[in-house]
Amino acid sequence: MAGQVIKCKAAVAWEAGKPLSIEEVEVAPPKAHEVRIKIVATAVCHTDAYTLSGADPEGSFPVILGHEGAGIVESVGEGVTRLKAGDAVIPLYIPQCGECKFCLNPKTNLCQKIRVTQGKGLMPDGTSRFSCRGQPLLHYMGTSTFSEYTVVADISVAKIDPLAPLDKVCLLGCGVSTGYGAAVNTAKVEPGSTCAVFGLGSVGLAVIMGCKAAGAARIIGVDINKDKFAKAMEFGASECLSPQDFHRPVQEVLAERTDGGVDFSFECIGNVGVMRAALEACHKGWGVSVVVGVAASGEEISTRPFQLVTGRTWKGTAFGGWKSVESVPKLVSEYMCKKIKVDEFVTHTLSFDQINKAFELMHAGKSIRTVVKL
Repeated sequence: MAGQVIKCKAAVAWEAGKPLSIEEVEVAPPKAHEVRIKIVATAVCHTDAYTLSGADPEGSFPVILGHEGAGIVESVGEGVTRLKAGDAVIPLYIPQCGECKFCLNPKTNLCQKIRVTQGKGLMPDGTSRFSCRGQPLLHYMGTSTFSEYTVVADISVAKIDPLAPLDKVCLLGCGVSTGYGAAVNTAKVEPGSTCAVFGLGSVGLAVIMGCKAAGAARIIGVDINKDKFAKAMEFGASECLSPQDFHRPVQEVLAERTDGGVDFSFECIGNVGVMRAALEACHKGWGVSVVVGVAASGEEISTRPFQLVTGRTWKGTAFGGWKSVESVPKLVSEYMCKKIKVDEFVTHTLSFDQINKAFELMHAGKSIRTVVKL
């Protein structure tokens, strides 16, 4: 099928707030510096639900969502040298061109080479490779993994170990890598330190895993859903608490229990009130708080400036700080060597036609990650 249009199934979001619809779509062949991928498995993330809800200012419709997938290269466009048909790959929503000033700076992973067109739901040339019944469909986050075939820029692809199970390592395309990297790259958690993790979904669990790997002595999980505590302890939390069990701010409780505050805290929800609590739970003089969760558009964070004047640091992270093309294959290798957990995040596996159920499970708080097999 190289060089030809492929007809396949995709889950199309026709409009905001409506369930996805399984449709036959047409996927055009890759143009120069593009890659067409047969998606084998994709997970469903809160970011997909956020865009589907209509609250995402960059969200446009109709669109093929999905950004946590894995598959096999079907064909490559002109000028693609790093990848070939048959390669096992993970599509990347943060690319790595290796040439822009962001890629050349070791302090960031935020490649900007295709940011403008990606944000508009288009390929770098300003057009789409998807259509349905003659109508163009938009791309999403440069990946669009809710389709049996997708086309992505060649700088948005990580070539991985061909033996890796794609229905597991797809999680390294977003949530697991994000949380793990927030601890080991962004916060740079230190051995013997005390950490607090706010929000015990898949990203929060990955943060716990990163804190443990970095040698943290004490890891406190914080969530209002106590059903999540057992899993957090499995991943390495020393203890868990619910803010609803106290009649005062949770940051005061944490400061009291940790002799003045934690060394590192992480907000993994996207709630600006919790971001403040996470910062204020940090120890005076050296505490570092990392914002991992993505708040809704237009939200603003606040705290008293004295919190920062007295030595606390507020940081943010995207995709865990990993430079994507070079780092994701290494994360897959770490998983294959059993250095990091991935399988344990998968609580449900569904067929493609059940994809809307994956969103229902997530909204009900019944899943950590649901993997959809295409």
